[in-house]
Amino acid sequence: MAHDGDHIIDLDGVYKIFGPQPRGRAYDLLRSGASKDEVQAETGHVVGLDDVSFTVLRGEVFVVMGLSGSGKSTAMRTVNKLIDITAGSITVAGTDVQALEGTELQAFRRTHMGMVFQHFALFPHRNVIDNVGYGLKVQRVARDERDAAALRALSLVGLGAYASNMPAELSGGMQQRVGLARALASDPDILLMDEAFSALDPLIRRQMQDELMEIQSELHKTILFITHDLNEALRIGDRVCIMKDGAVVQVGTPTEILTEPATGYVAEFVQDVDQGRVILVDEVMLPPAPVAANATPAEALARIGERAGAFTVDRRGVPAGVLTAPDAVRAAADAAPDVAAALRTDFATCARGSTLNEVYAQAGRGLPIAVCDEKGSLIGNLDPRRIMEEMGRVERLSERFEREVYM
Repeated sequence: MAHDGDHIIDLDGVYKIFGPQPRGRAYDLLRSGASKDEVQAETGHVVGLDDVSFTVLRGEVFVVMGLSGSGKSTAMRTVNKLIDITAGSITVAGTDVQALEGTELQAFRRTHMGMVFQHFALFPHRNVIDNVGYGLKVQRVARDERDAAALRALSLVGLGAYASNMPAELSGGMQQRVGLARALASDPDILLMDEAFSALDPLIRRQMQDELMEIQSELHKTILFITHDLNEALRIGDRVCIMKDGAVVQVGTPTEILTEPATGYVAEFVQDVDQGRVILVDEVMLPPAPVAANATPAEALARIGERAGAFTVDRRGVPAGVLTAPDAVRAAADAAPDVAAALRTDFATCARGSTLNEVYAQAGRGLPIAVCDEKGSLIGNLDPRRIMEEMGRVERLSERFEREVYM
């Protein structure tokens, strides 16, 4: 999921305190380092956000993840000013959102943002196409134009044939697709998705995640996605922000979150995640270091070094054979003049964007795996040992954090 690198949403030092005097003693206590629980115990005020800063890049899926009470939904609702902030600044598409009021705020929301809720929030008395086009109706878009936009959005989510159906005639997953189509109909820059798939059964939820990623690959929207499910966050997010007690704990790519947890809190979360589903081949592959078929066994062994083996390549750089370290040793013991006869051709190949789970079965054969680009040229050498080492690293990190806590 590509993005072009410029900022579209910026939260800078944002505080939100719920209570009659949010800028009074509660704010002072929070700024001085008091915890969320301490502020509530001493002042009766509830901390929603505690010095929250993050940036969302145009065209990326940015997931804010946390348990109940972490502040994730509060953070999202400040972006479209469903919630006023206590302090800090929020800029969306160059506009200070919190400074907007009335019709100006409404127009900004309609122009720049679409929102998908956890509960589908469809009008039961309107058919599907009218539900999807409702936002455009509010904007007084002509009937023909809004129906055309609604049908385009419905086709994106695979529901073009259900335009005339009533919501009650659709399954939960289909109703959520209608909600997504409604958000897409006005072609907003930003999609705000608050626990959008949480109410769905696991299988339907996964299908919706797949569908969202497919739509995103076509439309390249900026998506701010809220979830309490780390697996969902790691699956769909370009970057993930983990929150706890109203504060940001860590922001990073799924691989960074999984392999470089910043705190014991994050490490505890990620230890139950299937690392192989998230970590990509290019995170653990080695540079190719190919060997020549006419190299002597001694030259080949020097080239292989600590690796499990090395590849030979043709004139285009495409891997043609693999020489394992044991085969090179046997060739040396047999006093072979070169390693040509020791080469094997039964090696596996993969793309650098493959996950470790996708290459796990091939790794079980013990042979190096050739990592190739879209032209088939060798760009990396994947050692089976590296796969196993990387998949065990998170457990060791978690154990280290636990020792630090109890020492």
